[in-house]
Amino acid sequence: MLYGIAAATSALFLAAVLAALLRSPALRLGLVDRRWRRPVPLSGGVAVVLAVGAVAGAGQWTGVALLGDGTGRLLAGAATVAVLGFVADVRRVKTRFLVGGTALAAACVVPYARTGVAAGLLAVGWIVFVTLGFRALDHADGLAGTVGVVTAFGVGICAAAEAMHGLAVLLSVVAAALTGFLTHNRPPARVGLGACGALFTGFVLAAAAVTTRAGQELGSGAGVLFALTVIVAADVLLVVLARRPLLRGGPDHLAHRLRRLGLTARGATVVLGVGALSGVLVAVLVHLGRVAGSGVLWVAAGALIVVLALLRIKPHGPRRSMNTQVRAQLRVRNG
Repeated sequence: MLYGIAAATSALFLAAVLAALLRSPALRLGLVDRRWRRPVPLSGGVAVVLAVGAVAGAGQWTGVALLGDGTGRLLAGAATVAVLGFVADVRRVKTRFLVGGTALAAACVVPYARTGVAAGLLAVGWIVFVTLGFRALDHADGLAGTVGVVTAFGVGICAAAEAMHGLAVLLSVVAAALTGFLTHNRPPARVGLGACGALFTGFVLAAAAVTTRAGQELGSGAGVLFALTVIVAADVLLVVLARRPLLRGGPDHLAHRLRRLGLTARGATVVLGVGALSGVLVAVLVHLGRVAGSGVLWVAAGALIVVLALLRIKPHGPRRSMNTQVRAQLRVRNG
């Protein structure tokens, strides 16, 4: 318990410090995300990965908090995906390589002994979907980090309930590192998460969720996994229904359309964070047996209603209302 608190605190401060220290080198090297008015250095993702790796590695090396074989493989797979994401930040990488690399890493971490081969292959597909979905979710300042923190806490509670203490500690460290990153990423962002951090976060959360639900009934397990990542799923569904090529960037994601309704950048992030919290809360209650599995259907219905409503909002053109505070440099990334 004490180590978990110390580890989370260390990860929070380490990620915050590294994100700030790596900001200038990222600018000099051109490792930036170009937004409306100025480039934003992508030092946040590297900071999160290094902070999580350092804290988890210290616990493993000292023997204070052993990760275990399964959690160790999960972290190694996430690190591999993070490297792939870093390459994508530095230079253009075709999506099929991102999908292939993520699928290969996912195939190495799924607990087939508990899921079976068929369900295990479905789990690989789900991990790839959520991982790349988190990259797409990084379309607004603070959004991917906020959703990541909420989801990490939810999956961590599920892991603790299954006595997967090493995995629960890892998830608390991830949540803390993302919180440290958010001190620099709240609108208007000074640093960005980038593909490195987004893919790492998505992979850890998706693979950890699959691990906690492995061996459970397939329908119930799928429902919990969906509720845990409802904002990611809703964002992807919105883009698909918008009838444009899925892999082509555009200002038609969740936060973009909420901004068209007149919300500030911070307001859009808060609204989507509350949506993520609602889904995670239902997922945790279902996992703990406090709520029937049908509770997930309410999450799905709510997400579908929101997506259909936002489809009526044109992604281009003037906003319906403009608060004077929005005239500052509040940016939302396209794609």
